[in-house]
Amino acid sequence: MKLIRTEDAVGHALCHDITQIIRGVTKDAVFRKGHIVTEEDIPVLLSVGKENLYVWEKEEGMLHENEAAEILRKICQGEHMHPSDIKEGKIELIADEDGVLKIDRERLKRINALGEMMIATRHGDFPVKKGDKLAGMRVIPLVIREEKMKEAQEVAGEQPILTILPYQKRRVGIVATGSEVYYHRIEDTFTPVMVEKVEELGAEVGAKRTCNDDHEMITAAILELIGEGCDLILCTGGMSVDPDDRTPLAIRNTGADIVTYGAPVLPGAMFLLSYYKENIPILGVPGCAMYSKRTVLDLVLPRLMCGERLCAEDLNRLGEGGLCLNCKSCTFPNCGFGKGV
Repeated sequence: MKLIRTEDAVGHALCHDITQIIRGVTKDAVFRKGHIVTEEDIPVLLSVGKENLYVWEKEEGMLHENEAAEILRKICQGEHMHPSDIKEGKIELIADEDGVLKIDRERLKRINALGEMMIATRHGDFPVKKGDKLAGMRVIPLVIREEKMKEAQEVAGEQPILTILPYQKRRVGIVATGSEVYYHRIEDTFTPVMVEKVEELGAEVGAKRTCNDDHEMITAAILELIGEGCDLILCTGGMSVDPDDRTPLAIRNTGADIVTYGAPVLPGAMFLLSYYKENIPILGVPGCAMYSKRTVLDLVLPRLMCGERLCAEDLNRLGEGGLCLNCKSCTFPNCGFGKGV
């Protein structure tokens, strides 16, 4: 850094914060380290007693932290997000849409392993809302070799590390199963829970059916809903190994491809995921989703609502972190549930 007259500082980057003190009003940085001085800044700097400034002296082959942060921003920023202003050499990315955040974890790890730079994100594969903070990035020193940042760009490749998959306007069909509900022996308290979760993700409930434990009736109801234009089906109840629980058989008999019956998640071990004709998910939702605040459904449904196709490995990864601790005050998704990998 070098010391120059304030009047000669236009276009230079400050090497330290400039503090303004107004008694009884404020004591804060009027300009932050890294700020590029403009013509309009000169009177303000003089008013706070700065007749001379320490500024960064440009050196060939070196980048200021703000320039480097902008490179990291370009590496990370995908669709449906925007950057914050640069502050103290740091840029943050903010969500522009509700949806699910996707992260290329391998490339993120490789860039952070380069040293002298960092990218910190929230967890991927989880819902985000418009306005949520997604990531922050900066380099560690005030200046960094240009070659180092070129290396980061090569590691990152052409595609952004972060993207948001917005929710699609799906039309959801709900099949409530169980003779006790079908014959009105008890009230159906399962369907209202499913409706709430569907609407929370921006979708609509297209139609509902109630069936007894006859697997043929359940199969017929699923196919009817698909015929009426529903493009995601939730089948509630009848998912255990009891002889009367026939929902898995009914789903299989639609001709759907079973991805998994069972998931390493509690609550939600008896969960079933399948696809009818490649692109219509049919879910068997276990009874725990009726009374537990958060279950496997909350880990899977948002991703399906974004059009993501899940495989068995996606469910298997949920084992570490798949134990809900049933906290007295639920903070999901700002907790460890489902965040093992």
